[in-house]
Amino acid sequence: MMIDLQSFNRKIVLLVFLLFQILRSEAHVNNPPCGEHELLSFMCDLCSCSTSSGSFGFGTLSNTNFIGLRYIYQNFESKDGIFENSLTSMETFNTYQLWAQVPLNEKVFLSVNIPYQDLERKIDNTTESINGIGDGSVMGWYKLQFYKKQKDSVDFNMNREVSGHSLLFGIGLKLPTGKFEEALADNVNPGFQVGTGSFDGIFSMGYNYGKDKFGVNTLMSYYLKGENKNEYRFGNQFSYSMNFYTVFQKEKINIMPFIGFSGDIYDAIIQYGETLKDTDGNITNATIGSEVILKKIILGVNYTLPVHQDLFGGNVESKNRFSLYLNYAL
Repeated sequence: MMIDLQSFNRKIVLLVFLLFQILRSEAHVNNPPCGEHELLSFMCDLCSCSTSSGSFGFGTLSNTNFIGLRYIYQNFESKDGIFENSLTSMETFNTYQLWAQVPLNEKVFLSVNIPYQDLERKIDNTTESINGIGDGSVMGWYKLQFYKKQKDSVDFNMNREVSGHSLLFGIGLKLPTGKFEEALADNVNPGFQVGTGSFDGIFSMGYNYGKDKFGVNTLMSYYLKGENKNEYRFGNQFSYSMNFYTVFQKEKINIMPFIGFSGDIYDAIIQYGETLKDTDGNITNATIGSEVILKKIILGVNYTLPVHQDLFGGNVESKNRFSLYLNYAL
């Protein structure tokens, strides 16, 4: 195969083993009740590029403030032409993120993401690699919690019971901390970049419901892309996701498997004021994953497989995506 799957699998096995050792050391600690967890998914522009997906999310299944690390693997196949013998490249995106969710008060919190990109492209017998700090992002969030209707009697202690329903509103900024190389923009997949070189606005709104051992969440985000110093602007992006989860609560561990779907819709790229042909597109994904919680330690994994896509006039095909993260609850 074009992609070195053996090397990739070795990395994943080693990372999972190390995470397991950390989790095992925390297994003796009691966990909070599952009712304290609520499915949340905070969007981010994963690779800061046109082909990257905002629907991976920025956060965990458990509504917990945290600091942690996340690894994201994506691969694409790009074909320069419609014929079977057209030049084809296989692109691998490895993203390593330092991310965190920090509370300002009970209703307002911040999420921060600092990525490092390691990208590789193979064409015939040649290999091209680029790496470096990617585009970081900062998001501010407001959570509107709904409560059950109070009884006729007055509760002077103002103890209100939550209903399980909540709305989430977010606004943020993606920063041009990653390097944009104009020469790479002429490739079939111009998303093969460490960064975009532009400031982008991010606007999000979500609905969440979590009660007992079942929950569901939806989230929509719009990315308003800016123009960089090369007069190049990636197309605006709309991302959406919906996930369903359940909770298996054990004595020392909570396991939260989930299934769902997500997707992205991309506008066309604009360069020097001109709209570039076949640079828009859309993709819909099926997602499956789980989260394991041992008191302060949160281990999560998810796998995403495209079920429908039309990217760059059909010249770029997303194969699959994988994410693994380890967080420490604050």
